[in-house]
Amino acid sequence: MTPPPQHVKIYHITHVDNLPQIARSGLLSDAQILARGGPNQAIGMSGIKQRRIQELEVDCHPGTNVGDYVPFYFCPRSVMLYVIHRANHPELSYLGGQDPIVHLEADLRDVVSWAKANRVRWAFSLSNAGARYAEFRSDLQALDELNWNAIAARDFRDTDVKEGKQAEFLMHEYFPFKLVERIGVRLPATRTRARGSLANVQSMPPVEILPDWYF
Repeated sequence: MTPPPQHVKIYHITHVDNLPQIARSGLLSDAQILARGGPNQAIGMSGIKQRRIQELEVDCHPGTNVGDYVPFYFCPRSVMLYVIHRANHPELSYLGGQDPIVHLEADLRDVVSWAKANRVRWAFSLSNAGARYAEFRSDLQALDELNWNAIAARDFRDTDVKEGKQAEFLMHEYFPFKLVERIGVRLPATRTRARGSLANVQSMPPVEILPDWYF
């Protein structure tokens, strides 16, 4: 089993139009977003989101479901971004492609330290958290159980690689924007939009053009 990287980063993808709200209120779980009327620009699949909210329990924190948590991947250029890029999945309502999508990057250990200090529950899945067979952990010692080769893979046609790559880090209900270290975008135009929407934010994280994070 490949050990985790020395500095594990986590990544949340969202539409650039959502940045002003995220900067004001932080990232919210799908359950919280739904209770507040929905995001400015949704990019996920509503059926899967509903299942995560209503049916899929995070068993290391009984009584909570996957949709009660803010989700992150352990890599950029995720399987979900590929679905968005292809824009041909029957359950995908967003068809705007990957160009307006931004990656919010944070450091895992800094995030967990903040969560522990503020008594916020967190967990991670060993595979796709939206699947009924997902296993969850809430101990950083269990990072060795993740398939780090799959997480780093750029070719995920193999089923096992695809599952391992979709492992998620989950923060209960709320993730503060101040924990975002960097924002990655594909195009200069998206960087301009991102910077403009965060112009009044104190300590704005750097916004970088990172085409390797995209398809």
